Amino acid sequence: MDQLWAPWRLAYAATPKVKPAEGEDCFLCRTLVETEDRANLILLRTERAVVVLNRFPYNNGHLLVCPLAHKSGLDDLTDAESLELQQLLARLMAALKRCIQPDGFNVGLNLGKVAGAGLPGHLHWHIVPRWNGDTNFMPVLTDTKVIVQSLESLYDVLKREL
Repeated sequence: MDQLWAPWRLAYAATPKVKPAEGEDCFLCRTLVETEDRANLILLRTERAVVVLNRFPYNNGHLLVCPLAHKSGLDDLTDAESLELQQLLARLMAALKRCIQPDGFNVGLNLGKVAGAGLPGHLHWHIVPRWNGDTNFMPVLTDTKVIVQSLESLYDVLKREL
């Protein structure tokens, strides 16, 4: 049975925005120290990075990929971190292709608050799978997004693939 989430990002919009400055809170850093990966939707941990399913997805399969270190810019990354993150993006898109067969992807990051970063202090990439016709009337008319797979089900499928 398909799930209908509505309004699809209300919980995110209603959450106070964190400002990861000195001594302040960062949801990614907070998530990284958790030990229950499935409960926290931590899909994969590597030497220098972590992959988390987005709790407030734009589409099925929306992933967040971030360095373990709390860094805000590409120029803050070491060469080893940059290489690992780039390789990880390719690996994740390949796994998503095998598991949920998207027609394409939006991959990107927002650097700085003015660029749309909800968490400007901790660099993170968004991988958003896309399908032909995935934008329909529901978000426009009813502020409702249809997500066809639960986060838990997607987690299990991708975890087996990775």
